[in-house]
Amino acid sequence: MDDIYQRADAFLFGRRTYEIFAGSWGTWDDPGDSPIWTALHTQPKYVASTTLTEPRWANTTVLSGDVAAAVGELKAKPGRELQVHGSGAFTRWLLDNDLVDEMNLFIFPVVVGQGTRLFPDTGPDRALELVESRATPSGVTIQVYRPTGRPQYATSTAD
Repeated sequence: MDDIYQRADAFLFGRRTYEIFAGSWGTWDDPGDSPIWTALHTQPKYVASTTLTEPRWANTTVLSGDVAAAVGELKAKPGRELQVHGSGAFTRWLLDNDLVDEMNLFIFPVVVGQGTRLFPDTGPDRALELVESRATPSGVTIQVYRPTGRPQYATSTAD
């Protein structure tokens, strides 16, 4: 995780995840040895929200108008990565608006019988290209995917 956060030039959040991060990471004193803390406190943060007007975490900009255009402008800036962490509903919206270049999915060896799905039950099918796959010693697998548009399905024909 340290390596991933260090690649970021900026962070993009949905409002709910932003408030969680601001209420935790945003309130902690510098531990002196956390690349995640350093990245979150030194890089710009953007939050998509129509209700948040005064962000409490320093270096935060609220995107409230044409969010798709604003995200497009952020993506067009030169640099490394504009990262989204958490923000499930916002991530689904970004996917629906073709604003996702790459996804890092972490799969933990735990079965959870409840919670919100990352991908909805309904909606368009999406093709993904596997870019990288690795496993940690604890059994967490990390898959890196790039969206490639709509999947192509084979059709069956009668003989």
